[in-house]
Amino acid sequence: MPQVRTRFAPSPTGYLHLGGLRTALYTWLLARKNDGVFILRIEDTDQEREVPGAVDLIYQSLRQAGLDWDEGPDVGGPVGPYVQTQRKDLYLPYAMQLVEKGAAYPCFCTKEELDARREEATKRGETFKYDKHCLSLSREEAKQRMAAGEPYVIRQNVPTTGTAGFDDMLYGHVEAPCDTLDDNVLIKADGLPTYNFANVVDDHLMGITHVTRGTEYLSSAPKYNLLYAAFGWTPPLYLHLPVVMKDATRKLSKRHGDPSFEDLLDMGYLREAIINFIALLGWSPGDDREFFTLQELVQAFDTKGLSKSPAIFNMDKLTWFNTEYIRKLSEEEYLAMVTPWFDKALDGISIDYPRLAQLMQGRTEVFNRVPDMVRFLKEMPPYELDLYANKKQKSTLESSLASLQFVRPVLEAIDPWQESAIHDALMTAIAQSGRKNGTVLWPLRIALSGLQSTPGGAIEIAWLLGKQECLCRIDQAVAALQWQE
Repeated sequence: MPQVRTRFAPSPTGYLHLGGLRTALYTWLLARKNDGVFILRIEDTDQEREVPGAVDLIYQSLRQAGLDWDEGPDVGGPVGPYVQTQRKDLYLPYAMQLVEKGAAYPCFCTKEELDARREEATKRGETFKYDKHCLSLSREEAKQRMAAGEPYVIRQNVPTTGTAGFDDMLYGHVEAPCDTLDDNVLIKADGLPTYNFANVVDDHLMGITHVTRGTEYLSSAPKYNLLYAAFGWTPPLYLHLPVVMKDATRKLSKRHGDPSFEDLLDMGYLREAIINFIALLGWSPGDDREFFTLQELVQAFDTKGLSKSPAIFNMDKLTWFNTEYIRKLSEEEYLAMVTPWFDKALDGISIDYPRLAQLMQGRTEVFNRVPDMVRFLKEMPPYELDLYANKKQKSTLESSLASLQFVRPVLEAIDPWQESAIHDALMTAIAQSGRKNGTVLWPLRIALSGLQSTPGGAIEIAWLLGKQECLCRIDQAVAALQWQE
């Protein structure tokens, strides 16, 4: 059995979208599972859609995802170059081979002529399909017109009868009547190949054994196999993947504001969580496991676990994965990752980041939510006095005022200002006064944070704020409650 050789062949049109990332992941896993070769190829023949810098973004995204490649534009390899525009001179000779075999032909129809025929087909209520007009030209006339410099394309000569088909690893045998297939352009007027032709030639020359791509190419694959048959080449094994959906009615799409892989990383989702989640979009390991490292995915991956049904991209599920991965981080890893997010909200004040990180790690779902959760440490938010009323803590506006007036001198007397000292002083004073812990600590938390939910309780917040800021906020809360009366 020949060595497995797979390829991921993105077009440089922007950030790597999540459907593309899943295709890259499955292609990479297929190669690694079989001790094969994973190739990166840049398909840039559609020059009008190319985005400057997009190739570097592809490199960056794949590396951030942990998907290394064995051959590619930047690492080289035995069947390069791995950028299609750098291979442009080899496609026309292959197209001319097909012309000689009668499997393709030059077409000199102008854009205006084609538009007119397309309009006529629309008026008749028909789907436009090229009518093989230029197939009737003699080989001599076609060569003369080509030699004279007349613009032309080369079209595939699809049979008008019979069927064209292929076998897919997921969908089984797929075929289409030839009379429904169009004579696709293989070589454009600018001399560059179309995707339909370049990928066939490149996959053959690069020895690709398995082609993984989206189901949007299912309808094109029969035409590809007609090209393989015309050349006398063995086609690769195909694996067409169902689309990734935003919901039951819409595909995941950057145009609709859905995030790219880079967007998710920028938001503070961990790479490991994204990859784990993406792997399970349309694939099951066959058991109840949900958490996989990249290497564990290599061991577990089997194409038999793929589903034919479209996968729904559930952002809440991704966030759940991310939360679990964040909790598994060491304290040192979490502190390193969260520090830039702390800086966004707390830059300019002195806060014990390591202690804050300890309080935040179990509460962090996505890192970009952290600044809003800790901003109160720098800027006291406006809040409604009704927050002091809490049935569970048996706290009312009146009891809150009394509790804050009671607790202020206790805090003022603490020296040095240490978390353990704050805890001991408060717990002792509350016990001696006969008050309930919640009746005192709840209004203290509100006075110090203005929030119902905070990283840590009143004691931890008091320590983080520092003595003077803590006393200042209590004074402001007391004044507000007294005014309310």
